[in-house]
Amino acid sequence: MGTVVGISVYPVRGCAGTPLERADVGPAGLAGDRASAVVDAGGRVLRGKDAPGLAAVAPTGDAGADAAALTAALGRPVHLQPLTERPDGAAAVHLVSRQALDRAAAGVVPAGCGADDPRANLVLDLPGDLPDADERTWVGRRLRLGTAVLEVTRLPRHCLGVYAEVAEPGTVAVGDEVTPA
Repeated sequence: MGTVVGISVYPVRGCAGTPLERADVGPAGLAGDRASAVVDAGGRVLRGKDAPGLAAVAPTGDAGADAAALTAALGRPVHLQPLTERPDGAAAVHLVSRQALDRAAAGVVPAGCGADDPRANLVLDLPGDLPDADERTWVGRRLRLGTAVLEVTRLPRHCLGVYAEVAEPGTVAVGDEVTPA
């Protein structure tokens, strides 16, 4: 069905991603993904749409240094707070094809979706001559990527790709094939 060509985790929700060659996939998604959130002085969790400057900050893993960088980028005091559960509406894993990104760059975007950074965990290359060459047709299907099995559950409301839950934890790496499970 395709090949994994990119893996990213977003350690701090709303901030820049960290590209990886390999990732462990647990029941809640990729290890280290969206582990913390940015919180303002009033206790409000900031999201990318609330504070677009978040996306320009690449977390280092040092909470103090990251909070200082975020405070400077946003122009107001913030701190990091560990996330103990998945934010409402979030899926364990976000997948998008390179072809969907190419279509979006050419101005072909599904209704209601933004063509900006989809913040996907896994970027896939799908052979264009197969009926499965559009990940939006995968809802309800199980996929094996590396040793992990994902169940594609739905289309995102505002971005490209598909959302999936983890059916079987495992490991995924760049270069792994995507096959039906």
